[in-house]
Amino acid sequence: MRKTARLGEIVVELGHATREQVDVAVRGAREAGRPIGEHLVDTKVITGDQLAEALAYRFGVDHVHLSNFAVDMGAANLIAPDVAKRLEAVPVGFAGEGTLVVAMRDPANVVAIDDVAMLTGYSVRPAVATREDIQGLVARLDRFGDAVEEEPDEELPAPDTVDLAQSAGDAPVVKLVNSIIAQAVELEASDVHFDPAAGGLEVRMRVDGVMTDGTSVPARMAPAVVSRLKIMANLDIAERRRPQDGRIGMSVERRHVDLRVVALPLVTGESIVLRVLDQGSVPLSLDELGMYAGDRDRLEDALSRSNGGVLATGPTGSGKSTTLYASLMALKTPEKTIVTIEDPVEYRLEGVKQVQVNEKVGVTFASGLRSMMRADPDTIMVGEIRDAESAKIAVEAAITGHLVLSTLHTNDAPTAMTRLTEMGIEPYLVASAITSVVAQRLARRLCESCRVRATVPASALSVEGTGSLEVYEAVGCPRCAGTGYRGRVGLFEVMTVSDEVRRLVVERAPAAQIADVAVAEGMRTLRQDGLSKVAAGLTSLAEVTRVTGG
Repeated sequence: MRKTARLGEIVVELGHATREQVDVAVRGAREAGRPIGEHLVDTKVITGDQLAEALAYRFGVDHVHLSNFAVDMGAANLIAPDVAKRLEAVPVGFAGEGTLVVAMRDPANVVAIDDVAMLTGYSVRPAVATREDIQGLVARLDRFGDAVEEEPDEELPAPDTVDLAQSAGDAPVVKLVNSIIAQAVELEASDVHFDPAAGGLEVRMRVDGVMTDGTSVPARMAPAVVSRLKIMANLDIAERRRPQDGRIGMSVERRHVDLRVVALPLVTGESIVLRVLDQGSVPLSLDELGMYAGDRDRLEDALSRSNGGVLATGPTGSGKSTTLYASLMALKTPEKTIVTIEDPVEYRLEGVKQVQVNEKVGVTFASGLRSMMRADPDTIMVGEIRDAESAKIAVEAAITGHLVLSTLHTNDAPTAMTRLTEMGIEPYLVASAITSVVAQRLARRLCESCRVRATVPASALSVEGTGSLEVYEAVGCPRCAGTGYRGRVGLFEVMTVSDEVRRLVVERAPAAQIADVAVAEGMRTLRQDGLSKVAAGLTSLAEVTRVTGG
């Protein structure tokens, strides 16, 4: 602490105001009987952030900008929002196992420091933040706690322990779990991991396909958080030796969110993973997918036919379901009957008959697809071809006058043809049934607020010539949480099954030979599509390399 320095002198020393401005403010503050710092801000001599910086410098503590600081929800929920509002202090993170970082308006407020220490049981490391930032964070925490509402599971009866979970003693745990789920929805995270760690639970989220560190749950709250999640998912809270699956239906700010829950017994404890399916978001159209005109024309040509199979391929989380939903949106007309079987039903589409897989009662992809064939459909969507039985029924449906859309796990489009034959489907059936295959990946989109220009050799983008091309690279700013990326863009590889490709499939030719023919006929590979989007400034060369593995 710089005990000898007055606040006005520090403001001048930091260059936030002149000596004359500070002297005038000091006289005005004395006449009004107000603190000099508040008077400097109210008279617009300095900003709230500059005051916080000066206070942090004077007392030798940290200065945090809560607008772009990654707040640890496990710390923030250790005290109630109304208490944080009264003290003008809110925990924002942990510094070691026994120390809590607390953002405060006034770091000299020892009463607030003692109150937080007494309420949480942690030592307090104060940090300075503006009053507006603290009020905004408290309001956000309060909103998170009230915005999440659990929906009853109509399939399973609620266990008796639900009443216990709603007791007053568990209220902090309930609010912490709700705030983590609300934060995941706000960040558009696809997965939330609650992993056991030495000090409790580490909460990590997959945002834009990349895992990011998030909240730390203290050790004394960790068992209650795991039990709360298992109760919400109708899992056995006493079973810790075998994996369990469940689901949670929630409403987050009036948006329906479906959470798929997996409990995994690890050697270090029990891990809970939530798959977030936000049904409040709207499916994209074909125009919004990010396909270039040539690729979109190939896909639309396949969708315009009355029969045949269209496959979307790629690893988990590559956007296959989004492409299928966009295709359904393009096909949906009053003249057509569309039936889908999915696990889970990610979006509810008006005018489309959607069937949910439920293996507990015998509704699998194969059995559901067999029943759908008798329901007079024009178009059928199968969420995933998982085994030989479902593959055979889907192929037969495509041959017998139905348009069939489905997904398959392969790395590229040509491999999808050989994968079906490897699953036991006769090559002549595969060649006759499949009309188009779309392979895809999702690359992170560059943040337009902070991306910077860079030059790379033309050869790096597979462009003819020996000169350099101008592209963009990631930097990082508050808008993108320092990652340099914000949102994602699709990379696509659309293969039309031509007569030559059919001949190779019937002859059981390897995927590499099919790929050579498809490229010669105009197919753009995933890497080529990615490099063209690097040249367009949508993503970076490093991101395309990471996603395509090249």
